[in-house]
Amino acid sequence: MARTRRNFTAEFKAKVVLEVISGSKSMAEVCREYSLKADLLSHWKSQFLNNASKAFENDSETDPEQMRMAELERLAGRQSLELEILKKALGLLPRANEKGER
Repeated sequence: MARTRRNFTAEFKAKVVLEVISGSKSMAEVCREYSLKADLLSHWKSQFLNNASKAFENDSETDPEQMRMAELERLAGRQSLELEILKKALGLLPRANEKGER
């Protein structure tokens, strides 16, 4: 019988690793509680510790594609605001009658 592979979310992995690192539970206790193998938990812990410095990286070092997306969203917002202002201004102007007189 084929076993299905379990997938764990990043939040779950972080929670489990933090339980071990904080000392609230031992590695063996966490493995028993969540039915995990010790080598898998050790792997998660090493990944967590290796990537811990990324939590303190500058926002300026983000993905260029994300920066471009954010800039385009700001531009769309600004254009939307300008359009609303122009619509309100147009409504305030006196309308010419149908004969073309002003």
